[in-house]
Amino acid sequence: MPAVAAFYRFADLSDPASLREALRALGRDEGLRGTILLAPEGVNGTVAGPEEGLTRLIGRLRAEPGLEALDAKWSRAGAMPFSRLKVRLKREIVTMGQPGLRPAEEAGTYVPPAEWNALVSAPDVAVIDTRNAYEVALGTFEGALDPGLARFGDFPGWWDAHAESFAGRRVAMFCTGGIRCEKSTAYLRARGVDEVYHLRGGILKYLEDVPEAESLWRGECFVFDQRVSVGPGLRPGTAGMCHACGRPVAPAGMASPPWEEGVSCPACIGEYSAADRARFRERERQVRLAAARGRRHMA
Repeated sequence: MPAVAAFYRFADLSDPASLREALRALGRDEGLRGTILLAPEGVNGTVAGPEEGLTRLIGRLRAEPGLEALDAKWSRAGAMPFSRLKVRLKREIVTMGQPGLRPAEEAGTYVPPAEWNALVSAPDVAVIDTRNAYEVALGTFEGALDPGLARFGDFPGWWDAHAESFAGRRVAMFCTGGIRCEKSTAYLRARGVDEVYHLRGGILKYLEDVPEAESLWRGECFVFDQRVSVGPGLRPGTAGMCHACGRPVAPAGMASPPWEEGVSCPACIGEYSAADRARFRERERQVRLAAARGRRHMA
């Protein structure tokens, strides 16, 4: 089973383009696949492959000034979850559209998974899920508030519209691996919120560290690879993926009439034309033919 390493770090990178070429070469030599985003504000990635190769990748990143403390969350996949390695240059490693934020210096207070339950159970704490609505629908923490985001860049507008309702309360926020929380807590601090916290390592670290019997997590956690979702202990989840709209689908959704593999799901059944559906069916047919031949269709 290939190893999977998920990592990010906010830091001032002086030459992202040069680092991109070094990572491409290393990834090619080590047989790694996945996606790495590089920007002047830092690095963000999820990569799979041989554990030894991933260890060398993490070591190369930690050799870069500012990334010495980069941490990686490790897991296993039943099969290679990515088709190729992509190393991309971006303006932001997670897009919020708020220039001037410096999460490396301005983010809120980290809370380790072992202390998270006590914090979010306090009556004066508002718990906010900073992920997209389709991720929240698959699973979230008990009692957490869902802002209903279509994309992370909508968070500043949502907060500004609702900030008054959180007056006098502490705010605790979480996301999949922690990166969106660093930016969102930095945004709240820039808006004058002093007591703002975020879950160190995100949901993935919580699911890894906190025993299921003590967990306040409900459901599964969407992940951005072909595993689709994970549960307690980072075990593979039960959700599927709608390859028409790209949203995760719970087992109940896959058992419902709108579900047609590769073509439609309950969330997107009214979003595409008949011509689109015909195109999706042909793509699904090609995927199945490739699988029957022992190959992987690039779609």
